Amino acid sequence: MAIGAAPPFAGSHAAYAATPPDRFGRMFPDLGPFIPADDRRRAALMDIGRPGGIMDARDPLAEGPVRLITNPELSPNNRDAQDGTTIHMTAGVTFFGQFLDHDMTFDTASPLGIPTTPESSPNSRTPSFDLDTVYGGGPVASPSFYEPDRTKLRIESGGLFEDVPRQSNGTAIISDPRNDENAIISGFQSAFILAHNRIVDQLRGQGVPANQQFAQARRILTWHYHWIILKEFLPTIVGQPMVNTVLSGGRRWFRPDPSPAFIPVEFQIAYRFGHSMIRPSYRLNLAGNPDGTAFFGFIFDPAGEGQADPVDLRGGARARRRFVGWQTFFDFGGAQTTNVRPNKRIDTRISTPLFNLPLGAIASGDPPTSLATRNLLRTMTWGVPAGQLIAQRMGYPVLHLQELAGYGVALENHTPLWYYVLAEAERMTNGVTLGPCGGRIIAEVFIGLLQLDPAGYLRVQPNWTPTLPAATPGTFKMTDLLRWARVDPASRGQ
Repeated sequence: MAIGAAPPFAGSHAAYAATPPDRFGRMFPDLGPFIPADDRRRAALMDIGRPGGIMDARDPLAEGPVRLITNPELSPNNRDAQDGTTIHMTAGVTFFGQFLDHDMTFDTASPLGIPTTPESSPNSRTPSFDLDTVYGGGPVASPSFYEPDRTKLRIESGGLFEDVPRQSNGTAIISDPRNDENAIISGFQSAFILAHNRIVDQLRGQGVPANQQFAQARRILTWHYHWIILKEFLPTIVGQPMVNTVLSGGRRWFRPDPSPAFIPVEFQIAYRFGHSMIRPSYRLNLAGNPDGTAFFGFIFDPAGEGQADPVDLRGGARARRRFVGWQTFFDFGGAQTTNVRPNKRIDTRISTPLFNLPLGAIASGDPPTSLATRNLLRTMTWGVPAGQLIAQRMGYPVLHLQELAGYGVALENHTPLWYYVLAEAERMTNGVTLGPCGGRIIAEVFIGLLQLDPAGYLRVQPNWTPTLPAATPGTFKMTDLLRWARVDPASRGQ
């Protein structure tokens, strides 16, 4: 079945101008939805995303969480396509990507599978990388996140190491509850809190007036965060050539200038590619168990429901072993390199535990509990154009996905964008990075958000370079931020 000719590009800038920053919008407002939102097609999407369906990796969970991460035959690793051995993405990239998602987008209003106008749905996060998930509304508007001095952020313990502040029932006292969905992203939240607080200490030692310390500390941390996004994270997921193309040739498809930035629904769907990188299990740390052994756990396990110290890696709990040993998630070099683990490659197979999410890990608290089903229905909610139409518009090779032909509703030629982005990566890069269509969507929006941020270094001081200590002078990586926060292996004596 051939793809119909796409409507002309003209007119889309007018649609951009009508999109306020606190609403979702569209990158391709003149392309229609991938399929009609009728019961037959909705049922097809639910079948594709169901437990045991074609997207379920069917991980042998009976092997246990240790073997599922230590035996590469049981879960496909993301390794460099050239030599097959070098780790291209370490396991921490997955969760840093989740942290970034929570910093720029939060849809709490649109119903799954029910067509909704993006411009009518509020984005509860600011469409920029401003760390509002960490800082909230600031010390005056969100005092519960801050120490009495209204300069440092609250951090607590109770485990072997740090933890986010919590209520007596375990609920995290943070700006975005999603940053406590699992122990790893909660660890990121704690690391950013500690990094901010150490910058405050540095500024105090330099004699910076008290009334200037918070603003300066936030800017310093945010600019280093922007550097990591642009120089490390984005090249890892889309490839350095794609980053260079967008930086040198400009954004062709995401161009809200001069109006404020917003989050396009095409991006919001495509960015969920990260769900494919989540492994069924992880080693959270090397010596967290009471006997000094490593703590391994499934990312989610029904057995963990209601446990004070869950057997899995869900958030919402404080216990001695629930800290992150970052040497598993990022490569700190030296002897620690042997401890780092890769993430799962990007493909159309989603780890089995993600088909049975605990309701506490779902922002709305409502079923369905299959993450794949939720993503596919969200594509129908927004009426996002088919992956083939977007690829054709961009001038990239178009895939026809015959594995979807059996549903009899033309999904093989008009594929939900989320599935298309995963299939494109799987078939064009062996799952090492995103393919051209998915990569271009992600690169343009990421770079656009950074370029359009009036407080970001790309706008304020484009020749700025990092000022915090780094293993390699003149740059700054996530491992450097973790060292600065003193949650790295050396700081912990590991």
